[in-house]
Amino acid sequence: METQTKQALMDKNQKLIDMIIERVKRDFPKDIAIIGLTGSFATGDYHEKSDLDLIIINNTERGWEIAETFILDGVGYDIYCTEWHVRVENEANLESPMVSHLLDLQILYCASPEDAERLQRYQQRARKRLSEPIGADCLGRAAKNLEHAKQSFAQLMLEEAIGKARYAAGLMLYDLFNAVVSMNNTYIKRGVKRYLEEIRTYSYVPKDFETLYYALIQAQTIPDIQEEAKAILKATLALHESMLQELVPRPQPTSDHLKGTYEELFCNYHNKIIQSTQKQDVSYAFLTMIGAQAYLDEMTQEVGTPAFDLLQAFDPEDLTKGEAAFLQAEEKYKAEYDKVGLTVNTFDTLEELYRHFMNPA
Repeated sequence: METQTKQALMDKNQKLIDMIIERVKRDFPKDIAIIGLTGSFATGDYHEKSDLDLIIINNTERGWEIAETFILDGVGYDIYCTEWHVRVENEANLESPMVSHLLDLQILYCASPEDAERLQRYQQRARKRLSEPIGADCLGRAAKNLEHAKQSFAQLMLEEAIGKARYAAGLMLYDLFNAVVSMNNTYIKRGVKRYLEEIRTYSYVPKDFETLYYALIQAQTIPDIQEEAKAILKATLALHESMLQELVPRPQPTSDHLKGTYEELFCNYHNKIIQSTQKQDVSYAFLTMIGAQAYLDEMTQEVGTPAFDLLQAFDPEDLTKGEAAFLQAEEKYKAEYDKVGLTVNTFDTLEELYRHFMNPA
C-alpha cells in the first residue's frame, strides 16, 4: 500500500475515533467505560477497504444508544457495544473465541481509573488461564465446542439443499477451529483470514486438518460435503480424546465416590431389564439399556469405574443377550466395591432395614 494511501486511512480513522469520543464525553460520560481498537488496524493486517473495529464497553444500558452502522467512502462500519457481564466476562473465562478483543485491546478512551482497573482484572484473569498447562480446563472448553460441532454435523446430515448443507458444514468448521484453539489453551490473535496460519503453529492439531478443511469447503455435492465433514470432525474428536488420555489423569474409584452408585444402578435398571426380557418387550428393553449405558458412562467419567459397552450385545431377536451383558457389567461394577472395601447396602427384611436406617453409624 502506498504511503499516501496509508496515511489517508490513518487520518480518516483518527477523525472517526475523535468523533466517537467527543460524542461519548458529551452524551454518555457515565454510560460508556472503555473504547478500544482491535481488528486489522490494531494488528497491521489491513487493506484499503478495511473497516475500523472498535470495542465499546458499556457501564449502563443507555450506552447502547451510541451504536451506529453506516457506510463511508464505500466502507461499512459497525459501531457496536459490549457489556461487562456478558461478552467481557466470557472472554476473561476463555469461553469466547474473541479473547484478543480483551487482551490485545488498544485503549483509546477510558472514563475513569476504576474502569481501567476493572478491565485489567478481566485481562489478568484471562492471562492466568492462558498461562496454565494444557489440561482438564482447556480440554473441557474444547469439549463444549465439539458438542456444538456435532449438532451442526447432525443438521448437515438432514439437509437436502446444497446451500443449507454448506452453511451447516461452515458452522461446524467454526466450532472445530475454536475447539482446536482451546485444545492448545491459546486464542486467535488475528482475523478469520489468518486462522489456518495460526493453527499451523500449534502443538496439537488434528491429523491432516488443513487438507481435510480444504476438501470440505471444495466439496461440490451434499454427499461429498457430508463425507468430508465427517472426516474432519472425526479427526478433531480423535485428537481431543487422545489429549484427554495423555494429559488428564483418570479418576480413581474411592469408597467415598463409589458409595451408593451400585445400589442406584440396581435400583434404576436391574429389574427393568429382567422384566423386559421376560415379557419380550423390545422397546422397553432397548430404552432401559440406553439408560443403563448412560449411567455407566457417567460413572466411568466421574468416578473412574471401568467402561462398558452394553449395546453391542443388544439383539432385538434375543433379548437374553442384552440381559446377560448387563448382569455381567453389574457384577464387574460390584467388584469395584470389593476393591475399596464397600459392601452393597442390601437387606432381606424390612425389620433389618428399619434398624439400619434408624440407627445410622
